[in-house]
Amino acid sequence: MAGGVEKVNRRTRLLIAKINKALRDYKMLEDGDRVAVAVSGGHDSLSLLRLLQIRRSFVRERYELIAVHILGGAEGPDASPGHQPLLDWLANSGVEYIVKPMQLADGEKLPMNCHRCTWNRRTTLFKTASRSGYNKLAFGHHFDDMVETALMNLLYQGRMASMYPCAPYFGGKFHLIRPLINVTKKELESFARSCGFPEPPPRCANSDTSKREVIADILKLADHSYQNMRRNIFRTAMHSMEMEERIGEGAVGRRKQESEDKNEKS
Repeated sequence: MAGGVEKVNRRTRLLIAKINKALRDYKMLEDGDRVAVAVSGGHDSLSLLRLLQIRRSFVRERYELIAVHILGGAEGPDASPGHQPLLDWLANSGVEYIVKPMQLADGEKLPMNCHRCTWNRRTTLFKTASRSGYNKLAFGHHFDDMVETALMNLLYQGRMASMYPCAPYFGGKFHLIRPLINVTKKELESFARSCGFPEPPPRCANSDTSKREVIADILKLADHSYQNMRRNIFRTAMHSMEMEERIGEGAVGRRKQESEDKNEKS
């Protein structure tokens, strides 16, 4: 048992070091911040919540945490009831949490496509976090999500860019942050197994046919022939986004919003 605990601790320290690098490189977190973590019930978001919770015990900056879980799906706010194993886990996590039904725009047609479902879910997250007094909203997108989005944007929009690690909204009063951008899917899966998280809620029926699934399959096929492919895609996308910011901030902001609206992982 002791050996198992030691192994988990080493893994945890490594993951937190990668989180620290992202927080430092993109100035995601400051002392006194109030951070709302978007919890879908998947192991990525639960890992982010747990790692940020553990991290608080040995860093100098002080920050508050709350988990926010949004109910609903393509059929509307009542499409999926609360996933009881997740709700039980949140109740015993030691972190405050909020569960809210998805808020729909007036005249929203049901069922929603992936774009509209993601848009309404994210809008509900923003409103819930902001109205509760939190100035940061943390998403559990990891390194492989960033790579998939970069390739998706390249193939479908002709633009080499991924999701922004740290994006300001409302004149900089509110920020969306992605602390896991340096952590791989494989690392998170290993960490999640060690934590014994509950099984995720049922997947969306449209998830297997989404553009993101197609891109993920392309990357898996190419992994066998190009060892550093994912790292190269990631670096190129980050460099391209930095150059766009220097050239024209206003135009980049519009393109950035459009890219995230279309390609955000729900």
